[in-house]
Amino acid sequence: MVPKLEVQALSYSYHTMEGETQALSDITFSVDTGEFLAVVGPSGCGKSTLLSLICGLIRPETGKILLDGTPVTCGDSRIGYMLQKDHLFEWRTIFSNACLGLEIQKKLNSGGKERVKKLLWQYGLESFSDARPSELSGGMRQRAALIRTLALEPDLLLLDEPFSALDYQTRLSVCDDISTIIRDRKKTAILITHDLSEAVSVADRILILTSRPGRIKDTVTIQFPDKADGPLARRNCPEFSSYFNEVWKILKDGI
Repeated sequence: MVPKLEVQALSYSYHTMEGETQALSDITFSVDTGEFLAVVGPSGCGKSTLLSLICGLIRPETGKILLDGTPVTCGDSRIGYMLQKDHLFEWRTIFSNACLGLEIQKKLNSGGKERVKKLLWQYGLESFSDARPSELSGGMRQRAALIRTLALEPDLLLLDEPFSALDYQTRLSVCDDISTIIRDRKKTAILITHDLSEAVSVADRILILTSRPGRIKDTVTIQFPDKADGPLARRNCPEFSSYFNEVWKILKDGI
């Protein structure tokens, strides 16, 4: 069975007038269909660079990136990218913001609009369809940003610290909300985060990178009881602290 995503011997360096800075070195891993992978590592180890490579924004110096067995290209419509900030436009309504990706890809037909309406209804934003972003809380704005991404029906979701701009209480709630949405829709996802608790609470597997140049230090498979069906429930399980300590020890030894 072909993995949803294959990253093979990936390396990348940034080049400036001052010289070369190697960001990633010989990165190899795969992600199965429906799997939620978290990537953690020290600041500057190349986590965001890895996502930029996976979505085709930049090209690797060496290595391959395959989605469903075929190479990823720049602007690959099979991949959805959710950034740290929601990037909702104040002059557009929430419905119009949620339709933006479809509009850019010239897919804003009647079917696409109905899909957006259904997503807004499913995730509690239907009554805010005509509102402006400034009228929504931070958590609601992130939910709207996720709907904008899901409306494109991507095969792979990339999440680059999407909760980091929120206060702690809102962050916990929105992380639980959005990760539950992703799991319910059986989406394959990769989350970049500095928060080890967040990684343990959402992931099926955690990829741990070394300091720059980022290399794979280790991976940790996460398994919780079926009754722990969301990040908040996982945080209350006795396994949570064990996984946290295991990841922290590997990460600390890799710095």
